[in-house]
Amino acid sequence: MAARTGEEFLKGLNDGREIWVGNEKVSDVTDHPAFAGAARGLAGSYDIQHQFPDDCLMPDPETGELINVSHMIPRSKEDLKRRHKGLERCAEYTVGYMGRTPDYMNVTYAGFAGRPDEWGANGNEEGAENLIKYQKFLRRDDISLTHTIIQPTIDKSEGDAPKPGNDVALHKVGETEHGIIVRGARILATLAPFADEIAVYPGAPLLPGTDDYALAFCIPMNTPGLKFICRDSCAGSRNTFDHPLSSRFDEQDAFVIFDDVEVPWDRLHINCNMDVYNQVMRTSWFPNVMQQTMIRAQTKLEFAWGLAAKMAESINSVQPTQAQMLGEIWTFAEFARSCVQTAEDNAHDHGNGAWFPQGAPLVALRSSLPYWFPRVNEIIRLIGSHNLLAAPTHAQFSDPALRPLIDHFMRGAKDVDAHSRARVFRLAWDFTGSALASRVEQYERFYLASGARNQQLAHMLGERTRADRLVNRFLTEPIIEIGADRASNKKVGAAA
Repeated sequence: MAARTGEEFLKGLNDGREIWVGNEKVSDVTDHPAFAGAARGLAGSYDIQHQFPDDCLMPDPETGELINVSHMIPRSKEDLKRRHKGLERCAEYTVGYMGRTPDYMNVTYAGFAGRPDEWGANGNEEGAENLIKYQKFLRRDDISLTHTIIQPTIDKSEGDAPKPGNDVALHKVGETEHGIIVRGARILATLAPFADEIAVYPGAPLLPGTDDYALAFCIPMNTPGLKFICRDSCAGSRNTFDHPLSSRFDEQDAFVIFDDVEVPWDRLHINCNMDVYNQVMRTSWFPNVMQQTMIRAQTKLEFAWGLAAKMAESINSVQPTQAQMLGEIWTFAEFARSCVQTAEDNAHDHGNGAWFPQGAPLVALRSSLPYWFPRVNEIIRLIGSHNLLAAPTHAQFSDPALRPLIDHFMRGAKDVDAHSRARVFRLAWDFTGSALASRVEQYERFYLASGARNQQLAHMLGERTRADRLVNRFLTEPIIEIGADRASNKKVGAAA
């Protein structure tokens, strides 16, 4: 099978998986009101690859069949630029509003497969071989893959890593002829209702003595014992006028319970190998995957700038304060674009011939986005003011008695009619004020960890050679009296 269409993707979702929303066990996610809109919205991301094949598709290096470019294992800067085009097409389709479109995990596993030396270290050669085989399956069957990597929070004071004997965190409890048995829970499987398979891999280092928790694998969503408990749906009506974003882009989030789930031997990538588990995510993972995440973020920021400007123009809001706030959003978008470009321009071999972007610009961007996105929402709300709450619905426009009144009293400035104005403000509200908007803002605050944690890591991992040289110049030079006669200047030793 080569790159799938949206219709082929939808057909694959009815597989008997156990999805819960509210008090209901959902039998068909493509038809249920909580999921149907997003299922079709995500199907559109599969159709995009066929609409723009030059940007989105490439031949499989072994079979020649067309696969999505997000499965590429980059071997040069040119490969990264090529992958950029496909990632950007996907981001533009969702305007960056979906954080976990399938290309995210495609890029992740392409990066893993590009560094089998990391995964095969410390006696884990068989796990690395399994991972390489899985990545071939992932790309050739065009699988939609979700992941769950965070340990559930029971008592935050005990730390994020499970201690020996923890019966909540996912762990191995036995073996069978066909594989291992795992029990416990993980969070947070974004895209769970719309994935074909789920991945488990390291999210944070484990403590000594917790080898049974050191697991990595991928299994189908309908594997017996897998249960997905979804948050409340944020899906708006299926009407794209009233809810232009939430009608199709509520990607969902799910708490995952592994109720004695069997993982086949050939699907295991780490089997209680603590050394590999604690090291494999430390080097090449983040600069690789952050190309996708930051292209998505930059696209979303540019969309937000365009939306805010369109909103201001529709009511002819031209005050300096509005222009300043619009410029602030543009600045965020341009910083993001520049960081991605710099990272790609300075890409290098990260080992085993796998080329990934330079990490530092992407780490800086990753640290800033949790603060930028809430500020963007605030700016759009400030510019929109009460107008965000005064945008008629599609049904109100369709009422013959209301329509003339709406056209007269709710029109925009200059030649902006009421219908056009309402579309702008409804889009802005769905972007910043709806139930989905609230979820997305929370998501952005903790996307790839919080801003605070990323800033701490940025400091600890930063290259300080030049910074130290600049400071040490002043700390090690001889002390002199500035402004005194040159002949009478006294050198006071550095020890003074």
